[in-house]
Amino acid sequence: MEDSSDGTSTTKHKFILFVSGMSVKSGHAIENLRRICDTYLKENYELEIVDISRDKEQAVIHQIVAIPTLLKISPEPKRIILGDLSDKDKVLRILNIM
Repeated sequence: MEDSSDGTSTTKHKFILFVSGMSVKSGHAIENLRRICDTYLKENYELEIVDISRDKEQAVIHQIVAIPTLLKISPEPKRIILGDLSDKDKVLRILNIM
């Protein structure tokens, strides 16, 4: 991870969240992830939301078998989380944010 002169990380966290339409679980996953990112990563993240009902090809490319699914692309190591991301402490631990 690169550090700038003021000690803050310059490596953006990149995520892809796969959802299906506006199901309740998908909506919760989006809200929970945005809350976590806004609280712990401030402006230091990129989030792409892929609706597999509109973009099935992306689900095939990334081998998505359950919805919602979060992929952490960077920084390494890559991580995958299934579900609505409601267990904040677990999500922070898996994504190596805390």
